[in-house]
Amino acid sequence: MYRSVTFIIFLAGSALLIFTYNNVYQPPHVQHKHTYSVDTSGGNKGRIIKVVNLNNKGTGSLRWAVEQSGARKIVFEVGGVIDLDRKSIKITEPFISILGETAPSPGITLIKGGVRVTTHHVNISHMMIRPGDAGQEKRSGWNPGGITIYGEHARDILIDHCSITWAVDDNVAVSGPPDLGPEKTSGRVIIRNSIIAEGLSDSSHPKGPHSKGMLVHNNAQNVSVINNLFAHNTAGNPYFKANTIGVIKGNIIYNPKRNAIQLSAVKPTLESPPPKLSIVSNLLIHGNDTKPKLNLVRKHGLLYLNDNHVAKDAAGHPIGETWDGMGYLLKMPIVHQDGIDLLDTTIQDDFCQILNQAGARPWDPNDIDLRIKKSVLDRSGKIIDSQNDVGGYPKYQPTQQVFMSQILTTNNFEAKVLCQTSKI
Repeated sequence: MYRSVTFIIFLAGSALLIFTYNNVYQPPHVQHKHTYSVDTSGGNKGRIIKVVNLNNKGTGSLRWAVEQSGARKIVFEVGGVIDLDRKSIKITEPFISILGETAPSPGITLIKGGVRVTTHHVNISHMMIRPGDAGQEKRSGWNPGGITIYGEHARDILIDHCSITWAVDDNVAVSGPPDLGPEKTSGRVIIRNSIIAEGLSDSSHPKGPHSKGMLVHNNAQNVSVINNLFAHNTAGNPYFKANTIGVIKGNIIYNPKRNAIQLSAVKPTLESPPPKLSIVSNLLIHGNDTKPKLNLVRKHGLLYLNDNHVAKDAAGHPIGETWDGMGYLLKMPIVHQDGIDLLDTTIQDDFCQILNQAGARPWDPNDIDLRIKKSVLDRSGKIIDSQNDVGGYPKYQPTQQVFMSQILTTNNFEAKVLCQTSKI
């Protein structure tokens, strides 16, 4: 359903600006909600494959384990840093669970590359993914993402308790061919309990300054973004584009520069349906780079909003939840993910729990994750151009530990407490 809409904007003094968009999508009367579920079983019914070294490739490496076929659980008998040497890991074989929690301290960190998922039934948990610029020149064209979920086969994906930082392209992307419809792009994806932070700005991306948190590209549907910490990303915290469907709940967004939660409104996509989202219990905190008066939610969509909060700006002024002309705000949730309660919402009560639990190893946090979390509490930190701006790539000493199957059934990790009061 489309029509022509004329906008009249009054400027300072007596001037005014009039412009018209044709074929602007108008939603039909909403009579029912959209409900979806995500199969998060991954490779949990498969055999165990052990990663026994930190090599970039070869037998016993993570890349080798990922390339095996059949249902499989990947566990670790080593901890430390895996240098991907600018060659991202590609997950093309389905039914896989990568269980970073099985690694001994300091866990598993991937550097100088990311992870690309193009298949179904994939779980990635308790991993640190930090591509960085790998020493490449600014605008040289090397632009790795952190975790990229791409294409028509990429469905039923769970990313849980990961720390994803320093990507040159998006830290997280749920994507596919932008113009071929939902059936040709990725979908049924959950991103939860993760740190999505410090996307590199003026780095090696060919387009120049970037710094993006999370992109949900055109037509990607049934995407849940739950209980994450977004920090120090210029935009995309997250960004849902045209004809997307999802739930954004319980996220802390700190120090975005240009956009916090961002919805598609660019002119080439106006003829497509807008994003359809339930956005509840999210918190925006302005930081050193945040532009004045930045709202939590900007641009257009078909939305249910509840229990979202914006802390006062740097000058102590209150900020609105949405910008003017937001679009279509509904009285009841329009999108539900099975198992997620959208009506019992308490972001102010849950702030500390979300912050403490976010990231790859909340019971054994590394200095990078600790620094990012603490920046939220003391309102410090900034958007960066290189990992070298914040100390460079980690250089953990390798560790070894025989894998014990009990860890797959206990998984009882108590988070280190950084935040004890819910006052924000």
